[in-house]
Amino acid sequence: MKVLGVSGSPIKNSNTDRAVHALLAATGLDTEFVKLSDYTVEPCRACLGCVKTNVCVVKDDGVALAQKARECDAIVIAGFTPYSTLDSRTKAFIERMYPLRHRNNLMAGKLGAVVMTSAVPHDAPGAPPVCDMGIQAVTNYMQEEGIEFVGAVKITGNVPCVRCGFGDECRKSGITMIYGPEATVDSVGIKSFEKQPLSFESAEDLGREIARRLTKGVES
Repeated sequence: MKVLGVSGSPIKNSNTDRAVHALLAATGLDTEFVKLSDYTVEPCRACLGCVKTNVCVVKDDGVALAQKARECDAIVIAGFTPYSTLDSRTKAFIERMYPLRHRNNLMAGKLGAVVMTSAVPHDAPGAPPVCDMGIQAVTNYMQEEGIEFVGAVKITGNVPCVRCGFGDECRKSGITMIYGPEATVDSVGIKSFEKQPLSFESAEDLGREIARRLTKGVES
């Protein structure tokens, strides 16, 4: 049994990456981690050149990544939510899985999970459900392809303004937009996945549940 983890975060060793690693480790199974920023993946061209072969005609890394997805037993797709929607790398990856559906439905029956990081806290009163919207974008893909959705991990990430150097003086600062007019770089601080116990436990629990479902038939 193999579990594939795919992260759309371009930041080195990001919260998103570390959450995926924690989830994969908790499975105790054979796993592989893919960081999309290390690859070149063009969006789908909607040319239908893949219908007869189940292989995309665009000659970039998307072809090899689709093969990895085809060969895994469970897939964890992780992204983040710039401008309150799923990031473009993760979306492009999902689009390039399109060749696997034609006639043979090659992703059907696999297990799927989602890790989503949002700078807008998912439990903040009155805040838009940005994290949920990102998760929904991925689960829609899984539903259409017949992937069995197991669960999702929500992480509170960092608005870029805490690192840019102008977060306390910029008129368009995301810090005050998200946390209120009195918020500052220091008061908001840096959000870490490991310091969010519910998220960390959720990642490990989800990894164990994936392992349980994958090995249930083998053990019986």
